[in-house]
Amino acid sequence: MTASPTAPGTDVNEALRPRRPYTPLARMPVARLEVWMRKYYFATEIDTGGSGVEDYALADLRRILGLAWEELDGIVFHDSQTLGGEVLRQAIAARWGGGDAHRVMATHGSTEATFLLLSALLAPGDEVVVTDPCYPQLHLIAEAMGCRMARWPLRRERGFVPEIDEGLGLIGPRTRLIVLNFPHNPTGATLAPEGLAALVAAAAKVGAYLLWDDAFGALTYDAPPLPDPTLLYERAILIGTLSKAYGLPGLRVGWCVAAPEVLDRCVRLRDYTTLHLSPLVERIASAAIAGTEALVGPRLAQARANRATVLAWIAERGDLEAAAPRGGVTLFPRLPPALDVEAFCHRLAREEKVLLVPGSCFGHPQHVRLGFGGPAAALQEGLARCGRLLDLAAR
Repeated sequence: MTASPTAPGTDVNEALRPRRPYTPLARMPVARLEVWMRKYYFATEIDTGGSGVEDYALADLRRILGLAWEELDGIVFHDSQTLGGEVLRQAIAARWGGGDAHRVMATHGSTEATFLLLSALLAPGDEVVVTDPCYPQLHLIAEAMGCRMARWPLRRERGFVPEIDEGLGLIGPRTRLIVLNFPHNPTGATLAPEGLAALVAAAAKVGAYLLWDDAFGALTYDAPPLPDPTLLYERAILIGTLSKAYGLPGLRVGWCVAAPEVLDRCVRLRDYTTLHLSPLVERIASAAIAGTEALVGPRLAQARANRATVLAWIAERGDLEAAAPRGGVTLFPRLPPALDVEAFCHRLAREEKVLLVPGSCFGHPQHVRLGFGGPAAALQEGLARCGRLLDLAAR
C-alpha cells in the first residue's frame, strides 16, 4: 500500500497514539430514523422507505452459493475470534483493503463498526466533516460526543451532487475526521473518481481520518463503483455491510477495513459489548462475499428497473421534485410545500399500510426517503397507494 504524503511538520503518528476512549451512550439523542422504522416497518404491508434490496432467503443462498446442509450441519457453536474468523476476514480482504486480513474487523452490521470507530477515534472538541443530509448514525454519535460538526451541504437545486470545492474548503488543520457515504443515503447522489481523489489528498494534507461508508458501493447505475480509498491513504477507513446491496440485513454482518492500530482501539471497546460473531453467521457471510456477483447482480438489475419505474411515476405526477439517484436504492423527493410531510407519512402507514420515511429523520422535513430496492409489483402498488393519498391531501 502506498500512503499519500502528509504536510510538512505533520506528525503522522499523532492520530494513532493512545487516546482515552469516550463512549457517548449517556448523551445519545433519540435515533429518529430507527424510531420511525421500529414503529412502522413491521406494521405496514409495503416497504417504500427502506434502503436495501429485496431480501434473500436461506434457500436462495444454498442454491446460488452452493451451500450444502452437510456443511452447515458440521458447524460447531464455539466462540469466534474478536476481529472475526479467519475465513471471513480473508473473504472481506480479498474484495476490500488489498488482501490484507490484518486490516479487517468483522462486526454486527456496519452499525457496530461505525459506533466502535467513532467512539475510539473521537473526543470532545474534535472537528468532523459530514454531508448534509446525512445518514443519522454517521453524525449523531460524533455530535453526542461533543465534536464540532462542519457540514457539507448537498443541495436540492444541484440534484444533491456534491460541490467538491465546497467540501475541500471545510477540511483544515483542525479536522480530525471526514465522513463520506457515496452512493449517498438518502439522496442516491455520488462522487466522480477525481472528486474522491481530491478529498483523499485533502485528508492526507492535514493528517485527518477519512471514514468511507461503502454500504451502497456495488449499486451504481451510470458509472463503475468508486475505488477503495483504503488503497490510496493509510488513514482511510472503509465500512461495509451485507444489509444493503446483498439483501441480507437479518444476517447482521458488517466490517471495517483500517490500520491495525485503529482496530486495536475498537477491540478495547468491543470487549465490553458484542465480543465476536457467530460461527454460523460467519460461514454464510463468507460464502456471500465470495459470491458477490451472483447475489448483487440480480438485485442491481431489479433496482435499475425499479429506478425507472419511480422516476416515471414522479415525472407523471408533476407535483414532486426529485433528482435521479446515481447509486443505491433510495432517492429524496421534495413533497408539495403546503403538505405536512411527517403527518402524511404517518397517515400513509396507518391507512394505506405503506412505509415511507419522512425527511425530518434526516433534518430535511419537506422531503421523504423513497426506497425502490424491493419487488417490482410491491413497489408499483406502494406508489399507487402513495399517489392516491397525495391526491386526497391536495384537495
